[in-house]
Amino acid sequence: MPSARRPQGRQAPARRAWTVALACAAALVVPSAALLPQAQAATRSTVTPAASHRPAPDRTRLTDALNAIHTAGMYGAYAAVRDGGSLWRGAAGVADRDTGRRVTPDMEQRIGSISKSMTAVALLQQVAAGRLELDAPLSRYLPGLVPGPRGDRITVRMVLNHTSGIGDYVLYAFPSLQTLSTSSLDENRFRHFTPEQLVRMGVQAPPTGSPGEKWSYSNTNYIIAGLLLGKLTGEDPERYITRHVIRRAGLRHTYFPTGPHITGPHPKLYESFYGLIDPPRDYSVYDMSWAGTAGAVVSTMADLDRFYRELFTGRLIPAAQLAQMEKTVPMTDAEGKVVGHYGLALIRFDWGCGTFWGHDGAVFGAETWAISSPDGRRQMALAYNLSKYDKLGPDGKVPAGPIDDAINAFIGASLCSPATGSPALRSAGVDHALPHTFEQGVLSGAGR
Repeated sequence: MPSARRPQGRQAPARRAWTVALACAAALVVPSAALLPQAQAATRSTVTPAASHRPAPDRTRLTDALNAIHTAGMYGAYAAVRDGGSLWRGAAGVADRDTGRRVTPDMEQRIGSISKSMTAVALLQQVAAGRLELDAPLSRYLPGLVPGPRGDRITVRMVLNHTSGIGDYVLYAFPSLQTLSTSSLDENRFRHFTPEQLVRMGVQAPPTGSPGEKWSYSNTNYIIAGLLLGKLTGEDPERYITRHVIRRAGLRHTYFPTGPHITGPHPKLYESFYGLIDPPRDYSVYDMSWAGTAGAVVSTMADLDRFYRELFTGRLIPAAQLAQMEKTVPMTDAEGKVVGHYGLALIRFDWGCGTFWGHDGAVFGAETWAISSPDGRRQMALAYNLSKYDKLGPDGKVPAGPIDDAINAFIGASLCSPATGSPALRSAGVDHALPHTFEQGVLSGAGR
């Protein structure tokens, strides 16, 4: 196994390249900017209906599209696509590149930031019960957690929609990333972090803005959300989410891991880190306390479809609280360009074939997407087991490649009819939709 170091024989990147690469390296559980086409603000009552009246998914088209992801270079990909009562599940490629063991549709996956949707639902249940006010200051419930006047200015809503201005803890939990080394990924494989440690790192990091000023993705926000949930319920937050969200939704293969292992059938999870780890290394055994209520959940693709279906059909929270989850703020990239819209752990996808909601997630070695129509009828969940597979360019950016195009095509095949084509091609005016789950998040704060 090669050591985690910058590849030999390469010159050190220019300052601009270093800064952007560092940002990409740091944002480990974040939404992709490239999948998020620009659109005007919309509410649930005015969005374009999506998928409800379209033909059921074309199984041959889906099979071919999933196989294309593997052919393009992805080790293994597996997915579940649902239209009403019709469910398609598929898998392509290998779970273990050494033995050739195949992936299967029902494999469990670390789902990263999709966990945030579950954490947010648990807190919206507290809003529905009258125990929590979204626009109340965080200091009302967790006094002193964010010291000084800043703690009084940050509201619960700002925490949940990433406008709190609180920095991300990832660069401090894995400090070697600040020098473009992945050594701390291995050093911390079995390290246990407490939520309080992670929050302390994030709160002490340079703020990404004033409270409420702008959107800036930070995993610290959802570790704070877990502490808030524990304070309100008097219960361990992961246990509460398991009982009141995961089990209430009827998810049978979804859980917070209690150790470094995934307990059910799963692939090896390979991390490339934009070419810094060559060959990619398996991180399927990992202590996920570093992600906690921000990104530690394990699930299957069929379970993810069911979770969002239960959410959007009113079985987890009342309509009034769902409407709060769907109130969005503009998502911006490092240059301040609006690239999408973010609610309370829900991303709004406005495409030529309709409006959809969901989230994506990534951890070391695994990336996952879960997207649903507003009525919970048309859904897709996709996972793959090679993370940050593209190589860093000389300008410090990560150009899209064949795998990105194939993933985009699969999402288009899952959610849109052939007549409407690829979502991003029609509405974003770009030639790819879904390359890099790591280019947002702490982009604006890294390298400062």
